Amino acid sequence: MLTQLIVSLGILLTVILLSVIVGREMKKIYANEKSITDFINPLDRLIYRFCKIDPTVQMNWKTYLKVLLSVQFIWFLWGFIILLLQGKLFLNPAGIDSMEWTLALNSTISFLTSTNLQHYSGETGASYFAQVGVFMLLQFLSAATSLCAGVAVVRGLAAQSIQGLGNFYSDFVRSSTRILLPLSMITATFFLFNGVPMTFDEPEKITSVEGREVVVSTGPAAVFLPIKELGSNGGGFFGTNCAHPFENPNFFTYIIHTIIVWLLPMSFIVFVGRYLNNKKFSRMLLGVMLMGFVVTCIPLLYGEMSGNPKLSAMGIDASLANMEGKEVRFGTYYSSFYSAVNMIIPAGTITGMHDSYMPLSSIGMFIGMQVDAFFGGLGTGWINMFIYLIIATFIGSLMVGRTPELFGRKISIKEVQVAVLVNLCALAIPLLFSAIAVHVYLYVPEAVEWLSNTGPHGFTTIVYEYVSSMAGNGSGFEGLADNTPFWNLTTSVTMLAGRFIPMIGAFLIIGCLSAKKAVAPSLGTLRVDSGIFGTLLFMVIMILTVMSMFIVFALGPVQEHLLLV
Repeated sequence: MLTQLIVSLGILLTVILLSVIVGREMKKIYANEKSITDFINPLDRLIYRFCKIDPTVQMNWKTYLKVLLSVQFIWFLWGFIILLLQGKLFLNPAGIDSMEWTLALNSTISFLTSTNLQHYSGETGASYFAQVGVFMLLQFLSAATSLCAGVAVVRGLAAQSIQGLGNFYSDFVRSSTRILLPLSMITATFFLFNGVPMTFDEPEKITSVEGREVVVSTGPAAVFLPIKELGSNGGGFFGTNCAHPFENPNFFTYIIHTIIVWLLPMSFIVFVGRYLNNKKFSRMLLGVMLMGFVVTCIPLLYGEMSGNPKLSAMGIDASLANMEGKEVRFGTYYSSFYSAVNMIIPAGTITGMHDSYMPLSSIGMFIGMQVDAFFGGLGTGWINMFIYLIIATFIGSLMVGRTPELFGRKISIKEVQVAVLVNLCALAIPLLFSAIAVHVYLYVPEAVEWLSNTGPHGFTTIVYEYVSSMAGNGSGFEGLADNTPFWNLTTSVTMLAGRFIPMIGAFLIIGCLSAKKAVAPSLGTLRVDSGIFGTLLFMVIMILTVMSMFIVFALGPVQEHLLLV
């Protein structure tokens, strides 16, 4: 156990070190300062010229948001049409059929919103053209869009932001060519030399040790995997995601997966402090997020390493802890640690099956997903934290009798109302759809085939699907038959709400704050870069999340745990 903790700490320290380097470069890139990536300028200019874009035009928050949403709609149409026609298109050596329309809709929205909730199995549900031309492409585009939205909100807090939030097209191109593409190429090289396949050949037929003929799918996985982690996406090229030996061949690739899924969300926090010229603020945010990670990680590790009491009662050796549903190559600890990382960073990739985790472990999963700001998604995690910042600043200022103020701009009732409404939607929408799903399951005879487990575990499975969709996580308990019109359509609505409600809310708040004149801080100003405020912020987040989810914990994980012991 000590060795495993040391390895985990080493991974974390490596991510922190790399994030300082990458975050510094991100600040230079988005502030148009001299950067080591300037050699890419000719490519950027070629793109601007081809698309007839003037990257110097400043956009206000309304224009920036409108362009962002318009671009999303265009790429939605592209992905939806391709998936409907994939069976008739090229690069389909396995002869995979076109997707049914609700599945195509769900899959396109899923990858467009960085959720990557997959109601299909990668190797059997998508052609090579769909994997690369739709899913991999949308993972780049959604990650770049997330970066743009996060950067625009940061600019809105800067004193000079009253002139505009920048140019979406410029931010989008730079996010792709300066950050995502270079890091993906470096990572793909590591994967390629460690056995991850990179081919467009058809699946191979081999004879197993038992003498049976089995079909082994390969494909261009090496170029697909980096962006799924770097962009906080999580879409698996294969159905079992990072538990598949072609996606995660050895422990070295396990470490690479863990580092890169954490790298850019943490780098973005470094970028925030440098862009706002307040490193103490970014250190405060980092401290809050690391505390959140610990809160998420402890229930997971404790639950899985304690083992299953039912198995122990049968005389089965529990020294390996709860190995059910875990990847044998990595064991219980590393599978659980990887799950904890992917709950705070909503990539949702897995090295174990969450349906087989212990009941209390799901509490850590729910907390990480519901908060969605303990690092969170690339750019969007900062947006969710910004919403919490508004609420915490308002509460903290009232507690000390001061006017709420954030980076020199007064916070009025309108900004607080928007922030509270966004936070309320994050809780209410998953619970509303969960209630509908439970009702349908109880009263529609065909729905009885949805769940492989009834009782509190089945309830947890249903709620988890919607919380994961709302948080942009995309993981599931997999004890759910989710490829049905009901689940495809309801989770599509949930994913759209989870992606765009916080984004629109943050832009509304920034629009209001940017219109106000910035004032210099005084002795009466509540400092938002102190340890005391960080503690307040963490408590506000936990109260809003844990207390609001208490009924879910009671009806699902806690009840199942009590029945188990």
